[in-house]
Amino acid sequence: MPERMLKFVRLGQEMPEKRPAAMRRADFGEIYADFDPPKAAAQASRCSQCGVPFCSVHCPLSNNIPDWLKLTAEGRLEEAYELSSATNNFPEICGRICPQDRLCEGNCVIEKGFEAVTIGAVERFITDTAFEKGWVRPIVPRQERAQSVGIIGAGPAGLAAAEQLRRLGYQVTVYDRYDRVGGLLIYGIPNFKLDKAIVARRAEMLEASGIEFQLNCEIGRDVAMADLRARHAAVLIATGVYQARDIAAPGVGLDGIVPALDYLTASNRTGLGETTETAKALHARGKRVVVIGGGDTAMDCVRTAVRQGAVSVQCLYRRDKANMPGSMREVKNAEEEGVEFVWLAAPEAFTGDAALSGVRAVRMHLGLPDATGRQAVEPLADGHFALEADLAIKALGFDPEDLPAAFAEPDLAVTRWNTLAVDRRSFMTSLPGVFAAGDIVRGASLVVWAIRDGRDAAAQMHSYIQQNQAAMPAAAE
Repeated sequence: MPERMLKFVRLGQEMPEKRPAAMRRADFGEIYADFDPPKAAAQASRCSQCGVPFCSVHCPLSNNIPDWLKLTAEGRLEEAYELSSATNNFPEICGRICPQDRLCEGNCVIEKGFEAVTIGAVERFITDTAFEKGWVRPIVPRQERAQSVGIIGAGPAGLAAAEQLRRLGYQVTVYDRYDRVGGLLIYGIPNFKLDKAIVARRAEMLEASGIEFQLNCEIGRDVAMADLRARHAAVLIATGVYQARDIAAPGVGLDGIVPALDYLTASNRTGLGETTETAKALHARGKRVVVIGGGDTAMDCVRTAVRQGAVSVQCLYRRDKANMPGSMREVKNAEEEGVEFVWLAAPEAFTGDAALSGVRAVRMHLGLPDATGRQAVEPLADGHFALEADLAIKALGFDPEDLPAAFAEPDLAVTRWNTLAVDRRSFMTSLPGVFAAGDIVRGASLVVWAIRDGRDAAAQMHSYIQQNQAAMPAAAE
């Protein structure tokens, strides 16, 4: 084993410098500083280069993590970037927002007490360095193909598929209902986790690669799905899921109770320089905020409210800390920034006249495991209490909209969860030549899974087009 590796026995885990909580509460800047090259190399050298790399096994993209850690430790950063980007279309994004503590780092085989390798921070460092050095270049396909493909949705699944198909030489057009490329990367994730310049930089690279973006374009309203199918050799639906789950509780219709995505979108649009009446109404300044939910979206909401100047921010979650679905790193950051977590508590009702003034809640008890193996939650008979609130944010997850109706395609089959039904091997929907990938197939999930699905779907679309190319329409002039 090279002398540069296996240093975890004498070198402790160290993340990039994190700004003090008091400082980061005051703005939306990313909370971690950049690794300097010597420190990144030192942290990469902690990798044990184990025979069975569980970090790679538990990465949805099967990233070659030990290999690019070794290259980083040896100072061979351009090679590290080439290896990292071979399996991941957006490593600079995954390095920032993936819940590494539940995926790669959480499965690092370095025994506890020595602590895991800081995989995500090194991943981010490699690609940020690659952009800085000019190693990230527009795609130049080896050959141009006549066939075109249409992709509905400019989120991570759609963008990953677009890049893969462009590499193969296809003429790629991405359609999105919003005014910017990125989907939830732009409007759903706050700047302190993912600066929007990072997403814009990647979008510009894709555009320079010859991928065409038609924004403010909603399929079913501006372009008929039938026209899209006639225009392209194959179509990918990668719309994601945006319909917020609701709470069945008295008072849920009061002013001041909003879905998480509405709140985060308003905040992100403000950060992008847009000022709207909706953004003003949803601002948390001077308000008592209660966020309901325990996932990463809830963490984004509580940490955004802190930065907007809320008087108090409380997170109401019906299970305990150990059972939170979100990243523990995000929970820790929220606690440092002054968020109060109310564990084992669920909302019963919302109080107020025309506008919200409080949340009535009940203490919960973890009971026996259900069919999935997760402990059921049961209310305590004497556990009722109340929280004062001017703004309640519902962060309970997302469901898909009715795409067959939206696209005027009644033959587009869906599952009992209203996600699109696809052949699990080919990613094809019930409509010939129409594929689907990402959250619209698997339900609300992680960005890294969306990238994986987009890559896999692109490979299947290529296979389909090649098998049927004699009857395929060429790219429009």
